[in-house]
Amino acid sequence: MDEETRHLTGPADERLMCASCGRSADDATAPATWVCSVESGRHQYLCDVCARTHLRAIEGRLDSDWW
Repeated sequence: MDEETRHLTGPADERLMCASCGRSADDATAPATWVCSVESGRHQYLCDVCARTHLRAIEGRLDSDWW
């Protein structure tokens, strides 16, 4: 939660992509409406549409400390 927004460096083809639908961000910075998760040590992003669609599954994976 306190982690800073990650900025990618490198060519434009390394733009952030939604792990679910493949939609790409406009630039290398994750939009504020996108969700970031860490899966097996890698950051994965979900676009705002996929995040809303899968909200219950995302909430179900949170530690009980969040509730």
